[in-house]
Amino acid sequence: QALPPKDTLLPQANITLIQGLAVLPAPSLTLGLRNRMAGSFTRILSARKTVGILSLVGAGSLTAGYLLNREHVNAAQIRRLYPSSAEYPDLRKHNNCMASHLTPAIYGKLCDKATPNGYTLDQAIQTGVDNPGHPFIKTVGMVAGDEETYEVFAELFNPVIKERHNGYDPLTMKHPTDLDSSKIRSGIFDDRYVLSSRVRTGRSIRGLSLPPACTRAERREVERVVSDALNGLSGDLQGQYYSLTQMTEQEQQQLIDDHFLFDKPVSPLLTCAGMARDWPDARGIWHNNNKTFLVWINEEDHTRVISMEKGGNMKRVFERFCKGLKEVERLIQEKGWEFMWNERLGYILTCPSNLGTGLRAGVHINLPRLSKDPRFPKILDNLRLQKRGTGGVDTAAVGSTFDVSNLDRLGKSEVELVQTVIDGVNYLIECEKRLERGQDIRVPPAPSQFK
Repeated sequence: QALPPKDTLLPQANITLIQGLAVLPAPSLTLGLRNRMAGSFTRILSARKTVGILSLVGAGSLTAGYLLNREHVNAAQIRRLYPSSAEYPDLRKHNNCMASHLTPAIYGKLCDKATPNGYTLDQAIQTGVDNPGHPFIKTVGMVAGDEETYEVFAELFNPVIKERHNGYDPLTMKHPTDLDSSKIRSGIFDDRYVLSSRVRTGRSIRGLSLPPACTRAERREVERVVSDALNGLSGDLQGQYYSLTQMTEQEQQQLIDDHFLFDKPVSPLLTCAGMARDWPDARGIWHNNNKTFLVWINEEDHTRVISMEKGGNMKRVFERFCKGLKEVERLIQEKGWEFMWNERLGYILTCPSNLGTGLRAGVHINLPRLSKDPRFPKILDNLRLQKRGTGGVDTAAVGSTFDVSNLDRLGKSEVELVQTVIDGVNYLIECEKRLERGQDIRVPPAPSQFK
C-alpha cells in the first residue's frame, strides 16, 4: 500500500478512542512524519500519567502522544470513578504538617487537579500518608514533583509552608536573596570546640521535573546540564565529576574515605516519595581538587551544593560557597537553562522545608558540659538553631559532638542565616566556657515570628 505524502495529516477515520484519548494506529504513519514527531515525544511523554495510559494500548500506539496537549493533562482524566470522600486518606494517627492542614474539603477541591507534567495531589502527599511521624517529631509530610506543584496545590502547600517556616506567609511576603559574603561579621570559631564548618543548599533546573516525579530522561538531562556546567569551573573551583554508575572501585573507595559518597536513600520519608527510583542511574558527585566544594546530582534534589572544610573558619567556607554558586549559575545560564526561583518562595526545591535559601550552615561542635545542661534545647530553640547527630538527619550524637545548624530557610537571606549561625555558635561556645569555669549561663530571649 502506498504511503500518504510526507506532509499529509491522517484522516479522522483512522483515529480511535481509548479511555478518552485519541490514538493513531502506528502503520498509518509515514516515515517522514515519524521522524518529525520524534523531537516532540521527549517532552510530551514526560508527563508520567500520560505515559501510564499510553502503555495500556501497547507500543504500537506510541504516536498517541503527538495528539495530546500536555498543558491540558489533569487528574480528572485519569482518576478512578470514586468520590473524593472515598479516596481521602486516614490521617487520624498522623503527626506531620500535611496531616494538620489537609481537610476533606481541601482534598475534594484539589484531588482532581494536576500540574502540566501530570503530578497529582495524591503523589505529593503519599510520603506523609505512608509515614505518620513521631509524637515528638513533626515532619513536613509532602513533596513537590515540579515547580508548578507549589501553585496548583497552593491551598495546601501555603499553610504547610507557613507552619514550617516560623509564620512566613507566601501570599503576602517576599523572600530576600543575598549572596554577598563580604557582609559577614566575625565567622572564625575557636577550633577547640568547632571541628568542621559547612554550608550547603540545593538548586533545581527550571523546566525539568523534580526527583519524586522525573522521568529517566529528565534525570539524565539534569546530570548532563549540571556536569557540563561544573566542567567549566576553573581556579580553586576546578574539579571532576564522578558518576555513580561509571566510577572505578578505587574512585568509589576514595569517595567513601573522604565521606563524600552518598548512599541510596533508605529513609521511608524519601523512598515513599519516589526519590530512590532507578538508583543509581544519572546520580553522581562532583568535587573540586581541594575537596572543599562539592555538588551532589540527583539525590533528594536536582543538585546539592556544598562548601566545607575542617576547622572553624565559617567565613571562608561561606565565601567559597557564594563564589561557586554564582559561577555554576552563570555557566548554566550560558547554556540556556536557569534555576527555579520566584520572589515569594525563593529557590524551589523538592521539600517545602528547604524553600527560600535552601541553606543549611552548620558546624560539628563539641559541647561536653552544655550538652548535659537541661537548658540546652531551649537555648538552641531561642537561637533558631537545631542539632543533629554528626551523621546527618535521623542520626544520634557521638558523645558530646553535634551537628548544629540554622533552623530557618525561608524569609531570611543567605547572609542573615549564616550570621545567625555564627552568632549562635559563638553564644554556645561562651556558654561552654562559662560552665568550664563553674559560672552560670542564661537562656537568650526568643525571637519574634514573622509579622
